[in-house]
Amino acid sequence: MFPEQITEETPSHTLTYWSGFFSFGLCLALLGPTVLDLRCQTQATLQGITLVFFAQQFCLFVGSTVGGFFSKSFACSLSSLAVSTFVISVVFAFIPICRNLPMLAIAMAITGLAMGVIDTISNLQLVKIYQKDSTVFLQVLHFFVGLGALLSPLIADPFLSDTDCVLGNGTSNSTSMMRHMRNKLAGRHVYNVSHFEFHTEGEVVTNVSYAFWIMALINLPVPIAVLVLMYRERVVTCCSEHSPRLLDGDVHMRTIKMPRGSEQLDVTSQEHPESTGHRNMRNCCQLNRLNELPLSFFGLHIFGGMVLFFSDGIVGSYTGFVYTYAVAPPMNLPHKTAGYLTSVFWASITVGRLASIPLSYRIKPVRLLMFNQVGVIVTLFLLLILYMSSVFLFIGTCFLGLFISSIYPCMLAFTEDILDYKGCATTVLVTCAGMGEMLLQLLVGSVINSYGSYSFLLCGMIFGCMGFTIFLVLLLVQHVHKNDRTGTLAFPCFLLKKEALQIK
Repeated sequence: MFPEQITEETPSHTLTYWSGFFSFGLCLALLGPTVLDLRCQTQATLQGITLVFFAQQFCLFVGSTVGGFFSKSFACSLSSLAVSTFVISVVFAFIPICRNLPMLAIAMAITGLAMGVIDTISNLQLVKIYQKDSTVFLQVLHFFVGLGALLSPLIADPFLSDTDCVLGNGTSNSTSMMRHMRNKLAGRHVYNVSHFEFHTEGEVVTNVSYAFWIMALINLPVPIAVLVLMYRERVVTCCSEHSPRLLDGDVHMRTIKMPRGSEQLDVTSQEHPESTGHRNMRNCCQLNRLNELPLSFFGLHIFGGMVLFFSDGIVGSYTGFVYTYAVAPPMNLPHKTAGYLTSVFWASITVGRLASIPLSYRIKPVRLLMFNQVGVIVTLFLLLILYMSSVFLFIGTCFLGLFISSIYPCMLAFTEDILDYKGCATTVLVTCAGMGEMLLQLLVGSVINSYGSYSFLLCGMIFGCMGFTIFLVLLLVQHVHKNDRTGTLAFPCFLLKKEALQIK
């Protein structure tokens, strides 16, 4: 049974947010394979070019944090989504003319900001539209991330250089050497690569520009689709006082149903337009009312965010270092074979999210979360025990991707369901996920440099156990929260009913 506010126009809104996340996936996986050719283009050192990874990752975190401020209304959400997706196409087209490192770093930082805004807005609006049924649509949303992340390296591959693309006075690096470095950098992590020597002066020979121009054209229909939707919904600017709020059928969400025997009262007709739109979001974020909330309200946000902090941290660190782990002792896989591991992991995540779509119809998010968290821990534990088996490394990578794939969308739906879909939790959880992906990669990288490649799996196991422990605490906080629902926790709904009675 879908929520009352779903209208005939809702599928077009949903498809728009899904397409926006496809843009997110394109950006997510394009930098890693092309970074060596971008080094040639900018004639930068390899250590310098890897700083571009940090610029994009940090700005993605910043974009996720500020993305919630662009969701004050349906008009502002669509406007922000249109600008962000269009900026991605513009930057993709601009990257081939970036001839120095600062210009390239600024360009990738801008894409990071756009990705962060897309991440928060798409998750937040789907939760608001579908509410209790949002798990299914969030699974599809995150499937499009995996789809974009799979397609972008395939599109870029024909245009990548097989040898050092700056022709200096010495001998160019071999094909195997270039493949090794490209796989090492595919995880979007800042490595210590000062011991590798590449030419920084000479004639640049690279065709990577065509990859970025093709990606810009592929992404261009996304902002066009958003603009068409804005035209259909008569949305002009974010600041329009009469722009639709979330959906034209939103009146059902703001109609206060009184006890049986009483007439319904439509509060929206009595209020100023600026006071309607995003009431729940504003209520939960007003500092002067925070003292009216019980501790369980803050606990749900904190512990829910920490679960995603560790789960997304595992995804980021695994994609960043599984190749490094595979080519180092005791595994010692060939560079070409080890290079497939990152692709296998992303493919498993994509398949897992696709498989979770029908499962979400029948299984509650909390049960999927419990099953997946246990599956992640068991898989990492087996990888630790069978650390000498290259076959099980591929099998374990598949299962890890399948188990961890649906934790993110299920956690968003689960937490928002507890909090009656106010919208605050989504912004907090998305921000925590971005923070975990950025910080835990740095932590794992420093641990591997200090203690060796085996510590890579040990860190993953520790992160998985910590995430599961925090999830159990979250379930306890949820139980406490349910007992508080009749008190001050549900103050936004209580205040809304109180205002309705006063107007009446």
